Amino acid sequence: MRVTAFLDVPGQDNLLPLTRLEKYAFSENTFNRQIIARGLLDVFRDFSNNEEDFLTVMAIVVRLSEDAEPTVRTELMEQIPPIAIFLQENRSNFPVVLSEYLIPIVVRYLTDPNNQVRKSTQEVLLILLEQDLIFQYDIENTVCPILLQLSALDSDDEYKAEAVSIICKMASMLSKSTVERLLLPRFCELCGDGKLFQVRKVCAANFGDICRAVGQEATEKFLIPKFFELCSDAVWGMRKACAECFTAVSHSSSPEVRRTQLSPLFIRLVSDPCRWVRQAAFQSLGPFISTFANPSRAGLYLGEDGTLSIWPLTQDVDSGFASGSPTPRSGGNTSSASLTSSTKPVQMEPELPEEGTSAKTSNFSPISSSDGLTENPVESSVLAGAELTRLSPEASAFSKLSDINDLPISSHPGSDSWACPGNAEDLFNDFLYWRTPLPDISKDLELFLSEAEPQEDDCSRPKTVHNSCVARSEIQKVLESLQEHMLNDPDVQAQVQVLSAALRAAQLDSVNEPESKPTAGLNEVSISDSSSASDNQITLSASSSHNELSVARILQSTDAGEHRNGTSDHLDMDQRQDPTPLEENKSKIPDIIPQPLLDQYVSMTDPARAQTVDTDIATHCAYSLPGVALTLGRQNWHCLKDTYETLASDVQWKVRRTLAFSIHELAVILGDQLTAADLVPIFNGFLKDLDEVRIGVLKHLYDFLKLLHEDKRRDYLYQLQEFVVTDNSRNWRFRYELAEQLILILELYSPNDVYDYLMHIALKLCADKVSEVRWISFKLVVAILQKFYSNSESALGLNFIHELIIRFRHCSKWVGRQAFAFICQAVVSKECIPMDQFVEHLLPSLLSLASDPVPNVRVLLAKALRQVLLEKAYFRNAGNPHLEVVEETILALQSDRDQDVSFFATLEPKRRNTIDTTVLEKQN
Repeated sequence: MRVTAFLDVPGQDNLLPLTRLEKYAFSENTFNRQIIARGLLDVFRDFSNNEEDFLTVMAIVVRLSEDAEPTVRTELMEQIPPIAIFLQENRSNFPVVLSEYLIPIVVRYLTDPNNQVRKSTQEVLLILLEQDLIFQYDIENTVCPILLQLSALDSDDEYKAEAVSIICKMASMLSKSTVERLLLPRFCELCGDGKLFQVRKVCAANFGDICRAVGQEATEKFLIPKFFELCSDAVWGMRKACAECFTAVSHSSSPEVRRTQLSPLFIRLVSDPCRWVRQAAFQSLGPFISTFANPSRAGLYLGEDGTLSIWPLTQDVDSGFASGSPTPRSGGNTSSASLTSSTKPVQMEPELPEEGTSAKTSNFSPISSSDGLTENPVESSVLAGAELTRLSPEASAFSKLSDINDLPISSHPGSDSWACPGNAEDLFNDFLYWRTPLPDISKDLELFLSEAEPQEDDCSRPKTVHNSCVARSEIQKVLESLQEHMLNDPDVQAQVQVLSAALRAAQLDSVNEPESKPTAGLNEVSISDSSSASDNQITLSASSSHNELSVARILQSTDAGEHRNGTSDHLDMDQRQDPTPLEENKSKIPDIIPQPLLDQYVSMTDPARAQTVDTDIATHCAYSLPGVALTLGRQNWHCLKDTYETLASDVQWKVRRTLAFSIHELAVILGDQLTAADLVPIFNGFLKDLDEVRIGVLKHLYDFLKLLHEDKRRDYLYQLQEFVVTDNSRNWRFRYELAEQLILILELYSPNDVYDYLMHIALKLCADKVSEVRWISFKLVVAILQKFYSNSESALGLNFIHELIIRFRHCSKWVGRQAFAFICQAVVSKECIPMDQFVEHLLPSLLSLASDPVPNVRVLLAKALRQVLLEKAYFRNAGNPHLEVVEETILALQSDRDQDVSFFATLEPKRRNTIDTTVLEKQN
C-alpha cells in the first residue's frame, strides 16, 4: 500500500487529489507533513505525466524543504535519491530538474542547524555522487564551492570537520582532475590545521584515499610533505591513523620515494613512544613491505582473481629461479640484473646519521649499480614535527675521502679474491648494499681527516696503520665477557664477530709489520692488492675504517644495539677460507626492501613484542608473511625461514591457523625444492594439530599436494584417513570439506593408489550420519569410478562396482538404497563408465529397486530412469534389448500407489527443468 494512498480516497472535503496534497503538505499537523515528505516518490509517480501537475509537485517539494520541523526536513532528504533515480528514468529534462530543484536543497541542508538533517544530507550527497546522478557542472559550481566554504580555516569547527569528511569520501567518486584542481589545495591546508585536531585526524584517516584519487605525481609533490607532518603530530591518534593508511600511501608513491622517504618514516612510527601507534604500525608493516614487490623479480604476480601466477621471466632471471635453494642472484629488475654481468667496480658511499638522529631507524645504505643509478639515502629525525633531511656536511666530506671510482672495495688485505676488480661476487657483497646504520662519527672523522692527510703526503707506498686505542688484550677481555651471553642473543653474536675480526686483523698486522708504531686517534687503513701493477696506488677501504670505529665503540660500551648482522656477516665472511655457496647467500642481506623494515618484521615474533606492543602481533606477522615472502622472492627465503618456523610453533592456535590457511600460497612462492625442505615438516605438524588449524590445511590440501614431487605426495596417502577423525564429531563440515578435496586430489594419484587408500575413505564418508556429507561423498564415489575407467583400469572399476552393490543396493537402511539410485543416476549423467558396462553390472541392481518398500527410494529411481537414462542415445535406439525392461519398469512406477513416484515416472524430460528436484532429493 502506498504511503500517500489516503490522497486517493474521496473525503468530506471533496477536493481533487492534487489539491488535497497541498492541503496536507502545508497542514499545521507535523505528522501530516511527515507523511507527505515520506511518500513523495509515490506522489511523483502519480503526477509526473502531466507537466503542470509536475511543476506543482516540485513547488510543494521546495516549500517542504523550508519546513521548520527537523523531522520533516529529514524525511524529505531521505527521499531525494529514489526521486532522483525515478526522474532520471522518466524525465527527459532530468538535468534541469536536478539542478534547479534538488541540488539546491541538498546544498542548503549541508549548513542546516540541525545535526540529524546535516547527517542525512551528507549521506544523500554521497549516494547521489556514487550513483552518478550529479552532473559535472553541478559538482564544480555548486557542490564543491559550498564544501570549500564550510572547510575554510575560519569557518565553524563543527561544519569544518563535517566538510572535510565529505571531501575525503567523495574524492574517490570524482575525476582526478577535479580533485586535484578543486579539493587538493584545501585538503593540504586542512592537514596543517592547528586549531582543531579532529580535522587533522579525519585527513590522516583518509589520506590513502586522497593519494589514490590524485595519483602518484600529485601525491609526491603535495601530499607526501603533509604526510610527514601528520606522522610527527603531537596527538598520538594522528600518528596512529597515519600508520593505518601507510600502505595506501605507499601504493601511490614511486619506488624511490617509497624506499628513501617512506621507509625511514615508517621506522619512526614503529618506534613511536605510544603503544597504540606502534601497534597500528606493526599491523601495517607486512602490507607495507609487500608494496616493494616487483613481479619481474619475484617471478610471480597476483592475478585479478587473487591467484598467484608465473611472471614471464627473462632467461637471466629464469636461471636464478631454476634452483629451489637461495641463490646469490638479485632477481629480475633491470638495475639488479645488470650487476650480475658487469665487471665494473662499484663505489659505495657510506651513510652517516645526522646528530640527534637514531642510528637504528633513521638511515639506509645507498644502492649503487653499475649503470650509474644511485638511490640516495634520506635521513629521518626523531624529533616530532621535523622533516627528513639530507646527509650532513660531515658525511658528504667523508664520501670524498678517497676516490675509488675505479677500484673495488676490499674488506681485508688478505682477501685477494674479494679485492679482484674482475670478480663478479664483489658486486654482491652485502656490505656494499645492506648493513646496519652506523653510529654518528662525524666528530671523529674531523680528527681522522686531519691526521690522514699529512700521512698520505709522506707515503710513497701503501701501508697499514694501526689503531693504538684498540689493544689486543683489551679486545680479548671483552670477547671473554661476551661469550656467556652470545647463545641466544644475535646482537651479541654480531659483536663477537666484529671483535673477532678485529683481533684477527691485529694479529696479522703485528706479524707482518712488527716495527709499525701505533698513532694516536683513529687512523686510515689502506688496502692494496699485492699484485697491483701500480706501485704508488693507494686505496682507502671505507669498510676497514668503519670496523675500527665499531671496535672502539664496542670496547667503550657493550650495548648490543649498535651493530647488526649486515656488517658482522661481512666480517665473518673474511674469516672463512672456503665458504660454501649457501653460506655466501645467507651473508647477502637482500636489497629488495630496506633492511630496517625486514629487521622490524622479523622481530614481531619476539615474545617481548607481545608485552610491549600487542598480544596479537604474531597473528599479524603470520597473516602478512606470504606477501613479505613474495616481495623477497624465493632466493631470499633464508631471511624468513626462522620467523616462519617460530610462528608455526606459536602457542596461540590462531597464529598456527593463519599459517595453515596460507601454506599453499607460500609453497607456490618458494617452489618445490624449498617447499619439500622447509614447508613439508611444518605441514605435517599442522596435520596433527587442533581441528581449528587442520581445517586451514584441509581447505587447500589439493593446492599444496600438487606442488610436491610424486614420491613426497605418496607419503600422505595413509595420513589422509586421519582427517575422517575430528576432535568434535559434530564438526560435519570438516568431513564435507575432506570429501570435496578428495574429488580434486584423485588426479594426483594413480588408480592403484586410489583403490588402496582413497576408495575406503570415500566409502566411510558415504556412511556418515550427516546427510550433506553423504551427498557430496556420493559424488566422490562417481569421480573414483571415472578415474578407474578413464585410465583403462576396468578390473579395479568392476571390483568397486561390486563393493557399491553390496554396501548400498543391499543395505538394510533405505538411505543406502536411495544412495545407490543416486550414484547410478550420476554415473549415467556424467558418462563415467561405458554404457555397456553400466547395463551389464549396474542396471539390473538399479531396476530391482522398483519393488523397494520405501517410496523415497522409488522416487529417485523414477527420476533416474525417466529423466537421465532414457535421454541417452544408447537407450533411444529401438533395437536395444535393454530398452524394453527399462520401459516396463517405468510403466510400473507410473501406476505406483505413491503420488510422488507416479508423478516423476510420468514427467516428460523436457519439463524436468521447471521443477527443482534437488530440494526434494535432500529432503528425502
